[in-house]
Amino acid sequence: MSPVIKHIPFFSPARNALSGQVFRFKVIDETHTELVAYGHYLQIADLGEDRFAFSCTEEEWRDIWHRYFDMDRDYGAVISSIDPSDTYLTEAAKFGCGIRILHQDIWETVISYIISQRRSIPSITTSVERISRQWGQRICLPELGEDFVSPLCSEYYSFPSVDELSSASLADITSTGVGYRAEYIMSAIDDFRSGKLTCSMLESKSDDELYNILMNMHGVGKKVANCIMLYAFARCGRFPIDVWMERIVNKYYGGHFDVDRYPGTCGIMQQYMFYYERNRK
Repeated sequence: MSPVIKHIPFFSPARNALSGQVFRFKVIDETHTELVAYGHYLQIADLGEDRFAFSCTEEEWRDIWHRYFDMDRDYGAVISSIDPSDTYLTEAAKFGCGIRILHQDIWETVISYIISQRRSIPSITTSVERISRQWGQRICLPELGEDFVSPLCSEYYSFPSVDELSSASLADITSTGVGYRAEYIMSAIDDFRSGKLTCSMLESKSDDELYNILMNMHGVGKKVANCIMLYAFARCGRFPIDVWMERIVNKYYGGHFDVDRYPGTCGIMQQYMFYYERNRK
């Protein structure tokens, strides 16, 4: 299979893999990354000069990855909109240039961020992978041509659907290492399996409506609700606050970051700030 090759400015697969917004996107080496999303395995090769090879067909690119990588947003314009007097955010955007808001699967994002409460990224990733291996479907890997390298693992699994995960008991879910969050996951399964919540219904809601619905889910608080809105629905006017962001806001903005300065893009700014603070030396 011939790879799909695209010229994409303001795009860094490695920085996206390390951005903290996604848990199944990994760096293989200096020029290769891989991810699993929407039941597909994808490897990306950085060819230099903003050119990238993707291990998929043009049809898959069109149907899945174009939207996943937020290709219709002008990230150059987003960065240009930053107030130059805000030296911290200016430096953060320069350091994190190439990060995009990934349009992740709604159901997977809901469960992943329920799991994320008071946990490190490696431990979240471990639980998500255990759930996928236990109840998901094994993914048939694409033919990888000369632009690509060997995957990090021999087997990859899709994140289980609502129906697939509904076969799990509370004890089963707990065994994946999610701790007390197993109860919240079981409640989410009930919400989606019963039809009380559906992905299409949630997508149709306004920001305020969506936030209120998510906040009414068992075990979902402000940070998790905002993360789900940003990373599953690309509601980029959301500004999730976790321990890292609280530290940044207190240290550099006197305890308050004015999100109104960046209507519709403050979530992207949050992503630059989070990545910068976690990864700069």
